[in-house]
Amino acid sequence: MDNLTLRHSLLLVEGLKVTPQSSQPVFIVLLLVYVFSMVSNIGVIFLISTERNLHDPMHFLFCNLPVNDIIGTTVIMPRLLQDILKEASEHYISYVECVIQAYFVHIFTAACHYVLMIMAFDRYVAICNPLRYTAIMTNKMVIILSIFAWGLAFLLVTIMIGLTVRLSHCRYKIENPFCDNASLFKLSCENVVINNIFGIIYTVVVLSLSSVTILITYVKIATVCITSKNKALNSKAIKTCSTHLAVYLIMFISGAVFIFLHRFPEYSDSRKLASLMFHIVPPGLNPLVYGLQTKEIRQKIVKL
Repeated sequence: MDNLTLRHSLLLVEGLKVTPQSSQPVFIVLLLVYVFSMVSNIGVIFLISTERNLHDPMHFLFCNLPVNDIIGTTVIMPRLLQDILKEASEHYISYVECVIQAYFVHIFTAACHYVLMIMAFDRYVAICNPLRYTAIMTNKMVIILSIFAWGLAFLLVTIMIGLTVRLSHCRYKIENPFCDNASLFKLSCENVVINNIFGIIYTVVVLSLSSVTILITYVKIATVCITSKNKALNSKAIKTCSTHLAVYLIMFISGAVFIFLHRFPEYSDSRKLASLMFHIVPPGLNPLVYGLQTKEIRQKIVKL
């Protein structure tokens, strides 16, 4: 076959390994999780957009998180649910669809880190420079930070996926419940050293940039809290920062596990489960952990 034929051939997605007897219960559980995640994230966005007293920089920046969670769950869950009810030999997807799915899978992964970075910056300004908060965190700054988070994610993912689609492929099976970059370039019989190197560098940069930035931010916040005698400030810092940190740790741990397990074939089953959990756990927990722990949002939900 020539490259054109190969690029437009059908691929077989491994999907979830479930027995025929357990396929319907698994389908129901995942469907309920997906519906809950979508309803809760859409509900948070709707609440913030319609309540005028929630129209502030902190809540506008927070909107980036449920938007990204909606992308993360929608990009894999509908097709995964569809495949659960099919025979394993019928989990076909076109190469183009697979590339699109992989692209947005990685957009979700990268944006998770960058969105939480800009939210950490907002908390830093609010706690360490409260008198200058309104002057620094203007509508323009919110837009700039949001563009930075999404723009950087789209730029790096476009380069990464671009390096993969240049390859022809001689295999047709995606050994994963859904398409991602590593699964795609593993289809090729060409030299994929560049893809592996860029993938590792990309992973290290994303994880390091977010973790170091958030670590520095929290060290500075902790320093202010320790030296400050203001109990109200310290209480506010603990509430907002602990919530933000919990969301970050959930995302960081679940994401790091499946990214690095991709390099160890002997742990393929654990990696597949971890990759699926990354698209289920954070989007489902974020509205609860972050949304309900935010006083203003919680009060509005209680009144509904």
